[in-house]
Amino acid sequence: MSIEVATRLQYIRKKHGLSQRELAKRAGVTNGTISLIEQNRVSPSVGSLKKLLECIPMSLAEFFTFEIEENRTVVSRRADMPNLGNDRVEFYLVGSGTKDRNMSILREVYQPLADTGGDMLEHSGHEGGVVVSGQLELTVDGTTWLLDPGDGYYFESRLPHRFRNPSAESVCEVVSANSPPSF
Repeated sequence: MSIEVATRLQYIRKKHGLSQRELAKRAGVTNGTISLIEQNRVSPSVGSLKKLLECIPMSLAEFFTFEIEENRTVVSRRADMPNLGNDRVEFYLVGSGTKDRNMSILREVYQPLADTGGDMLEHSGHEGGVVVSGQLELTVDGTTWLLDPGDGYYFESRLPHRFRNPSAESVCEVVSANSPPSF
């Protein structure tokens, strides 16, 4: 999958003031599809990408040749961090406009009983994090741990893994990082 497509689509969508939901509505796809593309979890076909770009409007040639403006912002304000997740599991990316990031730093918010899905995640790199509030159930390579506020984790991301908020009442918040960036 191309991180460039994910980064470029998110950049151009925001530059045109479109939410994932609005772009999805215009293109006749689910907002989950837009989210997965921008998370680099799904690679769109050329036809699908062209259909999305027609809603902006922009040609494929323009999409792959425009210069992403260098964002030299040091501080990421809460209101300016894009949610790369969904309503149940929110991933707020620090430094989202930074070109050539070497890592992703996220504020993750898991709603009660929310998780990263039934399929185990696997990708290159390493990731780690610290639970800020609530509890986090972490499964890595078949072993599951329950982490409390202040507990942290670090592992190779190629190992099958999954995150889950086991509480039916409380939100779980985590600050995490991964390298190379998956967002």
